[in-house]
Amino acid sequence: MNINNKGLWVFAAIAGIALIVTGFLVTNAIYKIKNSENTIAVTGSAKKNVTSDLVKWTGSFSRNIGVDGLKEGYASMKKDLTTLQAYLKTNGINDDAYTISPVSVENVYNYKQDGGSQLVGYILRQNIIVQANDLQKITKLAQDVTPIINQGLIFSTQSLEYFYTKLPEARVELLAEATKDAKNRAEKIAQSTGAQVASLRSASAGVIQVLQPNSTDVSDSGAYDTSTIEKEITAVIRVSFSLR
Repeated sequence: MNINNKGLWVFAAIAGIALIVTGFLVTNAIYKIKNSENTIAVTGSAKKNVTSDLVKWTGSFSRNIGVDGLKEGYASMKKDLTTLQAYLKTNGINDDAYTISPVSVENVYNYKQDGGSQLVGYILRQNIIVQANDLQKITKLAQDVTPIINQGLIFSTQSLEYFYTKLPEARVELLAEATKDAKNRAEKIAQSTGAQVASLRSASAGVIQVLQPNSTDVSDSGAYDTSTIEKEITAVIRVSFSLR
């Protein structure tokens, strides 16, 4: 009787374990089926040509003075600034269109053969940054600074940069177009297999590239070329769709 009872308990235990394992396998199979929906991942892109609407002109003027000429040097810089501001105003550039940096002082040394050095003077320098929407006017002024030089200034242009201020709006527009492009690609691929594109599963936008027209100089972190007035904006998005 005890032996039979023991056998029954063993049989019951084995049967219980079998049911648990079977239940796990069935449940696991159902889980895999539910999570093995067919999907397709594609990349879409869109481009737009734009014209810059803001120019940034960076320049500087300077004076070389002797070691005892700081006072006279600062007076000359003040006079040069007044001359430059009058020149800008004559060309229709208001005071609120530019910023002037404080005067910087750079020591000038005479280096001796024995390794020593002697302070012989200074270079006083002041930077100016002009930002405006009249690209043609500013470009012309920056490319020909002869009128400023003729008034006694030691002036040079450091950079001339062009920007497109409506980039955030363009980005939204291009990403929408890139998504449509991705869906079209997905539909063509799906049709070749007899499937149909259903709902959007996920989307990941790439970086925006702002380059010269027809340029291939892209960057993984995004690029923004400021050397030309005309620009080409490119947006890329990676999208996955479910299939039915």
